[in-house]
Amino acid sequence: MSIYILGIESSCDDTSAAIIKDRKILANLIANQDVHKDFGGVVPELASRAHQQHIIPVIEKAFSLAKINKKQLDAVAFTNGPGLLGSLLVGTSFAKAFALALDIPLITVNHMHAHILALFIEDEAHPSAPPFPFLCLTVSGGHTQIVLVKSHYAMQVIGQTIDDAAGEAFDKSAKIMGLPYPGGPLIDKYAREGNAEAFRFPHPKVPGLDYSFSGLKTSILYFLRDRLKEDTDFINDNIKDLSASIQATIVEILMQKLHLASKQTGIKHIAMAGGVSANSGLRQAFLDQQVAGNWKVYIPKFEYCTDNAAMIAVTGYFKYLKKDFAPQSTTPFTRFQG
Repeated sequence: MSIYILGIESSCDDTSAAIIKDRKILANLIANQDVHKDFGGVVPELASRAHQQHIIPVIEKAFSLAKINKKQLDAVAFTNGPGLLGSLLVGTSFAKAFALALDIPLITVNHMHAHILALFIEDEAHPSAPPFPFLCLTVSGGHTQIVLVKSHYAMQVIGQTIDDAAGEAFDKSAKIMGLPYPGGPLIDKYAREGNAEAFRFPHPKVPGLDYSFSGLKTSILYFLRDRLKEDTDFINDNIKDLSASIQATIVEILMQKLHLASKQTGIKHIAMAGGVSANSGLRQAFLDQQVAGNWKVYIPKFEYCTDNAAMIAVTGYFKYLKKDFAPQSTTPFTRFQG
């Protein structure tokens, strides 16, 4: 018997619903929120209000695309953290009510675990999933982690950022340069035509497998401040080279720690996941390692890198197999819980 799961993702500013049949995606829809562009970042109160407006239409459309009836569902899976509390509450409340009305199990999903398990979505274009154990670099706007993945259910964070995440480093660097929000994708766009060797920025000295990006942000701020004193058009005249140099520095920092983790664990199967894994520079760095024969790498399809409900649904599928269900009293959490 096939298992049908409804996945709901509302951890930040994207309202997403997906329906999965075992590990095959039947529908995966995302409603974005453009309102935050005017504020240079996500405004939590506006995000939660937009989720309330989007969640029912998105779920109705998912059922229409999947061509199934809600009574065919076996469970409802939803993101219960980490994320913005108001946003999480919208998804949590809807999932609870939906599961209760249909008298089907409720499944809570850790957003960061779901990013990793997106690698196991059944897809003809990406037929192979990594074998256990493997290492996964999870990089997003709010988190940067190196995770030792022992099974679908057992994951251990062996390295993480002690301050800013890699995604924050991209967005804040873009903001310093006067680029609109979200700036990370714009840096990636400009970097493709720039010289990554044009400018050099310092790498943080952090012991072990942990990361730090706050110092890099500060060094970029001071560097541009000094250059703008000499030439007020410096950023505009060098935007492509600046973007390429900043991106190369962030990618180098990420890859150096990942190399160290691979060396320490002896694991050569390396994956990446999370929103920043859509970055072309980071993806190319991974592919270069595979070409060199150092690693066997695994990268999700672009559509499963950023926040989406397909990854929530597939995680729900694996938890359903274990009968790992949640009570109606469950509550969301805002900070990462391993």
